[in-house]
Amino acid sequence: MKATESNFLKLLEGRKQFIIPIYQRTYSWTLEQCEQLWDDICWAAEKDSVAGHFIGSIVYIEKGLYQVTSVPQLMVIDGQQRLTTIFLLLAVLGKTLMERNEEAEVTRKKINNYYLFNSEETGELRYKLLLTKRDKDTLNFLLEDRKADLSSERIVETYKFFERQVRKYTNLDLLYRGLGKLIIVDIALDRNYDNPQLIFESLNSKGLDLSQADLIRNYILMKLDKDEQEELYNNYWYKMEDSFRNSEVPDIFDRFIRDYLTVKTGR
Repeated sequence: MKATESNFLKLLEGRKQFIIPIYQRTYSWTLEQCEQLWDDICWAAEKDSVAGHFIGSIVYIEKGLYQVTSVPQLMVIDGQQRLTTIFLLLAVLGKTLMERNEEAEVTRKKINNYYLFNSEETGELRYKLLLTKRDKDTLNFLLEDRKADLSSERIVETYKFFERQVRKYTNLDLLYRGLGKLIIVDIALDRNYDNPQLIFESLNSKGLDLSQADLIRNYILMKLDKDEQEELYNNYWYKMEDSFRNSEVPDIFDRFIRDYLTVKTGR
């Protein structure tokens, strides 16, 4: 394990791709959490005496995937909610800079090429952040500023929240400087020496509560290679999860999993 204090925007620079594995929960930050992050960024932007503002950690497995690609791929174990939220803010900032067409230190092209895209790549390797199933298409459409069926409501909600906030912000260079003050602990794991499952459970016990179904899914899938993960998730788990998605009964999927395991094990 390597843990270093890093500037968040610097972490995004260069050819790389952060991949959210399928066993991770979908994007789930509330508007209250987004508003707190926005307030922190604005506070840092407007305080000349503040050199940096700590926002948490990003934990990933270096060479986390087994296939070899032209872009280094980092499998994110913790910090995906924060990562996704700031990607959405950067996308909105870039779009607003283009719409205003003002003289500024930062441009949409710089934001896209430095932080959001691997500009020399095509296909999925072009995106510096690759989310899971439902969230992936929604985020990619928003980053590309394309109109589409935006099925991930939380991601769309966060994007629209930042649109409202950024459009009211008069000095976009100042906002960009606030983003440039964000500090994280960059924790890189080695698959050969570190136990991602134990680290994941320890870190997530301190964040948003994981459901019983989340924990079981993670336990089953995390130890498998990527192809096996995708096969089991797409062919079995996702179909179950999706069938309960629109139920009005709270925690219905958790109850189903718990009852099924009770019947199968007798405990």
